[in-house]
Amino acid sequence: MPTVSVKRDLLFQALGRTYSESFSLHVQVGDTLPVFTSEKEIISREQGDSKASGASEVILYKIDVPANRYDLLCLEGLVRGLQVFRNKIEAPRYRRVSPASGELQRLVITKETEAVRPHAVAAVLRNITFTQDRYDSFIELQEKLHQNICRKRSLVAIGTHDLDTISGPFTYTAKPPGDICFKPLNQTKEYTATQLMSLYKTDSHLRHYLHIIEDKPVYPIIYDSNGIVLSMPPIINGDHSKISLKTKNVFIECTATDLTKSLLWLKSEMKFSVAVFPAGKDCIGHDGDHELAYRKEQLSSDFINRKVGISESTDRIAQLLTRMCLRSQPTGACDNIEVEIPPTRPDVIHACDIMEDAAMAYGFNNITRTTPRAYTIANQFPLNKLTELLRQDLAAAGFTEALNFALCSQEDIADKLGKKISETRAVHISNPKTAEFQVARTTLLPGLLKTVAANRKMPLPMKLFEISDVVLKDETKDVGVRNSRRLCAIYYNKSPGFEVIHGLLDRTMQLLEVKPGQGDGYHIQASDDCTFFPGRCAEIIVHGKSVGRLGVLHPDVINRFELTMPCSALEIDIEPFL
Repeated sequence: MPTVSVKRDLLFQALGRTYSESFSLHVQVGDTLPVFTSEKEIISREQGDSKASGASEVILYKIDVPANRYDLLCLEGLVRGLQVFRNKIEAPRYRRVSPASGELQRLVITKETEAVRPHAVAAVLRNITFTQDRYDSFIELQEKLHQNICRKRSLVAIGTHDLDTISGPFTYTAKPPGDICFKPLNQTKEYTATQLMSLYKTDSHLRHYLHIIEDKPVYPIIYDSNGIVLSMPPIINGDHSKISLKTKNVFIECTATDLTKSLLWLKSEMKFSVAVFPAGKDCIGHDGDHELAYRKEQLSSDFINRKVGISESTDRIAQLLTRMCLRSQPTGACDNIEVEIPPTRPDVIHACDIMEDAAMAYGFNNITRTTPRAYTIANQFPLNKLTELLRQDLAAAGFTEALNFALCSQEDIADKLGKKISETRAVHISNPKTAEFQVARTTLLPGLLKTVAANRKMPLPMKLFEISDVVLKDETKDVGVRNSRRLCAIYYNKSPGFEVIHGLLDRTMQLLEVKPGQGDGYHIQASDDCTFFPGRCAEIIVHGKSVGRLGVLHPDVINRFELTMPCSALEIDIEPFL
C-alpha cells in the first residue's frame, strides 16, 4: 500500500480550512487516519539524532492509499478527491485540448524498439506554473507511479522534459550502446551508453534499474528533430531538456513493455492540468481521442443495498457514487443507476467495484452489523495444528520459545555458520534498507544464537526453541521460492549437552509417533557439516530420507555470534510428518 507524504499546511491551504490532529481523512477510500511526523523526526528515528540536525521540522501527514488508486498518489489528487467528496466542487471532466497553433506533437516509433521496449505514448502539459512545492509533488508522483504500477520501471519508464528546449517530431528508436552518446541528467560531460552503465553501477538509486536493459543488444533512445537526446529509458534523461521551476510546457514520454500500463500512467498525470493530452497519438496507431473516453455502466440500487447491507434509495446511492468521482443518476427504469467511469479510474472494472465505492462513501462504520445467514465450520490448517501441538510439548520439556525475524543479514546464514552465501539457496531483498534485513532466512539457527547472545546475563543453562518458516529457492514453484516449516532447538551451557538435544529429538519423534529404527522408523548417522564440530554432527533419517541435523556447534560458529560456552543444536523439517 503506497504511503503519500503531504505537508500539513499545504493540505489545509488547498482544502480552505484547518483540522485538529484527531481528524480522519475521508479520501475516497473510507476512513484513513494520517500519521503525524516531520522530516527531522523520520531521520532521527532511522539514523539517529546527530543525522537529523538541520532537517526540516515542517509537519507531514503520511497517508496510506490503496495500491489501485493511482489518482490519489499526490497532494493534488488527494485534495481533489476530498473536495469532491465534501461536495465543494464537481468531479473534473477531462478532454483533449489542442494547442493554440493547432499542430500536435508527434512521437514516431521505429521497428528497432521491438527488441527491447516496443511501446511508447506521449502527452504535453501546457501553460503550467511550478512552485517548489508543486515541482516536488510532480516528481514524487512520478516516483510513486514508478514503484507502483510501473513495477520499478520494468513495465513503464517515465521521462519529463521542458518542451520549450526541444522540438518535434520526436523519434523513439533503439541503437547499440556504443552508438549512443549524450550528456545525462546532472552530469557535466557526455558519455556513451556503455560508459553510463558502468557509471551508474555504484549509484544508489539508478543501479537498481540497469538490469532491465544492460543485457540487450540495443538500448532504447528518444531524440528530438535536431538529434538532441531526450532520454535513454528506463535509466536516465538527458540534461538538455531537464525541467525546472521556470518550465511552462512539459513533454511527457512513457516507454513500456505493456501498452495498457503506459496509458494508465498518462491518465494519472492529468491531475496537474486539465488541458494535458495534445500528444501525437498517431505514434500508437490511432488519433488518441478515445484514450480519454468515459464509459458508462448500469447497475441496480437493490444490488448495492444487498451487497453492502444497507437500505438506501436510488437517488441517495447515486449521490454517494457522485461523491466518489463517479457521476451517477437514476435512469428512471426501475431502480437502475447509470454510472459514468472517468479515464482516471482504471480500477473500476466490474459492478462490484462500483458497489465498493458506494460502501466507502456511505462509511463502513455506519453499516449495521448483522449475523451472516450462512454458517460454515472452519478447520485449522494441518501444518499450523501440528506446529501448535509441538510448541506446547516442547515448552513442557523445559524449553523456552523464541520468535525471530524472517529476514536476516547474509552474514548470519552464511559467513557466521561457515558457509558460502551461494550455497544457501537464499532469497535476496533487492533494495534492503538495513544490513540486518538483506535476505530471507534459510535456517532458524542464527536467530536462536542471536537470542542467546542478547540474553547472556540470564542464568544457565539456556534452552530455546523456535518453530517457524524458512524461505528457500525452488524453481518448481510458480514464484520460484517456497516456505518450509522448521523446528530448531539449542542447549547453551558450560558443557555441550548433546544428550539433552538428542533426548529432545527422541521426545519429538515420540510425539510424532515415529519409532526408532531403520526403514519405517528414524535413526541418526554420522555426517559432516561445517557449522558443527567435526565428529559431533549427525544427520536425522526418517523413513529413509534426511529431515535435519543435530550436533555440537563448531567453536568458530559460537565465537562469531559472540558466545563463549559450548552449544548443541537440533534443526528438522516438520512438514514430512503431516
